[in-house]
Amino acid sequence: MTPLEEGVPAASALWTMPRAVNRSPLPGDGAFMTAGWDDPEPVTDPDDPVIAYTAERRSRLAQALPAELLIIPAGLPRVRSNDSEHRFRPGTDHVWLTGNDVAESVLVVDTTGGEAGSILYLRAPSGRDGDEFWQNDALGDLWVGPRPTLAETQAALGIETRSLTDFARDFERAARRARRIRVLPTLDEGVDELVRQTCGTAFGPHLALKAALDELRLIKNDWEIGQLQLAVDGTARGFDDCLEAWQDARAEPRGERYLEGTFARRALVEGEGPAYGSIVGAGSHATTLHYTRNAGPLVDGELVLMDLGVELPSLYAADITRTLPVSGTFTPLQRDVYSIVLRAQQAGIDALRAGVRFQDYQDACGRSLTEGLIELGLIRCSVDEAMAPSASYHRRWSISRAGHMLGMDVHDCNHAPHESYLGGVLAAGHALTVEPGLYFQPGDLTVPAELRGMGIRIEDDLVVTETSSILLSAGLPRTPSAVEEWMGALAR
Repeated sequence: MTPLEEGVPAASALWTMPRAVNRSPLPGDGAFMTAGWDDPEPVTDPDDPVIAYTAERRSRLAQALPAELLIIPAGLPRVRSNDSEHRFRPGTDHVWLTGNDVAESVLVVDTTGGEAGSILYLRAPSGRDGDEFWQNDALGDLWVGPRPTLAETQAALGIETRSLTDFARDFERAARRARRIRVLPTLDEGVDELVRQTCGTAFGPHLALKAALDELRLIKNDWEIGQLQLAVDGTARGFDDCLEAWQDARAEPRGERYLEGTFARRALVEGEGPAYGSIVGAGSHATTLHYTRNAGPLVDGELVLMDLGVELPSLYAADITRTLPVSGTFTPLQRDVYSIVLRAQQAGIDALRAGVRFQDYQDACGRSLTEGLIELGLIRCSVDEAMAPSASYHRRWSISRAGHMLGMDVHDCNHAPHESYLGGVLAAGHALTVEPGLYFQPGDLTVPAELRGMGIRIEDDLVVTETSSILLSAGLPRTPSAVEEWMGALAR
């Protein structure tokens, strides 16, 4: 082990450091506060369907990284401002492996003894017989509500469960026999520091754990596809809500924000909220791919690009984009450019099936966009010349990839090995987006003035099959005429 720096707490102390305590003394010695309480109701759902898959997932991880000590934290609450915290969102891989979503928990998968064993460490509830129950506003049940007991969690999740206070001691013992120790980094600073004290500061070995997990999560089973469909369906209802509020949004100085809030309400009803920072970009804001300020007005004659998705309690997410005319009707030029993007999207969708390269559907979208840009007179050479690796001229107006994997993370499995994802071959069960777009920046002097400030993206969610793909978001209109009819029916 590396020597501790002066002032750094010992490893065994990392899990016993006190958190913020709100001490508001009340009359008496505390007995009045801790007496006379009924037993708390169970917190964990023993019938959560994901539990049927978690043991097999841990087994696959152990097979992928044998004879190692693997540590996967759930993560910590994050401060938003002063003593106010963001709503906690547990680490994807921890939930995928356990079904547990409690902050500060740590999963250990130990394959150093031959047969893999798993232990879930979590902070036990405060109970009602001590001062923490009513004086600790970060951990006391009277402040934060009941938390699952160790026994309840073990019974519900089917995994051995121990107190978080035992983690440092157990880790130090297991570390002595481990050939290699890996942690899923950046989720829990205390866990990261504990591992650094034993393994040093090298980061690369730990990224191999993340790469292995992302590769294991690439193929979705039927239950996961069903969750994605639920997220898509909820997102479609959110789009409908936005159209029903369209005229109110048009009347607001910050109409983009009005639509964002309308969708957020639906996302909170359908799941845990938006799966990512919603993009509602009107006019030239649509040309900024990662625009999330959403504070502008909706101006007649312009378009609104809406990139929205619901995240379910299971963490599976949708990711859908529609570009809509503020007035409800496309201008002839808007319709022409929209149709170019739609043709490119359909070309990408048509290319999807098991056995083709991931890059193939990206290239299909790019080639179709290039043909459209030639039609517009913006590219003045042949398609083959424009698509050559040394050229890729369409990228000036379509800088992003035309799609990505989708799952529990919106940009799912980004750390999977190149040969399994970006450089790999599609397989049945891959869930992904197809989302070509054209973005003509306001200051782009290479395009006619009437195109400047126009941004159009169409994005849908699909699952690859052996022969083609399933369009999960088929219920949302895509063609210009269908979009106009949809808006005419709802945007009143």
